[in-house]
Amino acid sequence: MGGDDCKQNNEIERIGYITRVQSFSACHRLHSKSLSDEDNKRVFGKCNHPNGHGHNYKVEVTVRGKIDRVTGMIMNLTDLKQHMEEAIMIPLDHKNLDKDVPYFADVVSTTENLAVYIWDSLAKLIPLNMLYEIKIHETDKNIVVYRGE
Repeated sequence: MGGDDCKQNNEIERIGYITRVQSFSACHRLHSKSLSDEDNKRVFGKCNHPNGHGHNYKVEVTVRGKIDRVTGMIMNLTDLKQHMEEAIMIPLDHKNLDKDVPYFADVVSTTENLAVYIWDSLAKLIPLNMLYEIKIHETDKNIVVYRGE
């Protein structure tokens, strides 16, 4: 391979993905104000218990972007960590989602809606079009993925 081929490869814009994982604990009750108590019990089962229940959530935040030729980074992980602290840990960790997070006053606190909440919160902090995916592990067997669609 000649020198010109190497130079051309160095000029190609490379796109990469980085993911940071964060865990937090929170409780909630699955209950829709649009349904009767009977329908809520039927739809949500034990997750509709009046006293709620808790989870140890694991959130994976993935960003997508150009690998900077100077820094070699897509995004500084220190910045991503701070954004996740602000958008996830401060408002959600050790909270009752339904009572402590205003967003969930009228939105059912499913993991799907939690992913939307986290996306919307991070989208205000992360540079435009870099946020790629939110993946939330509610349990070892239940995982939700949201990509802003």
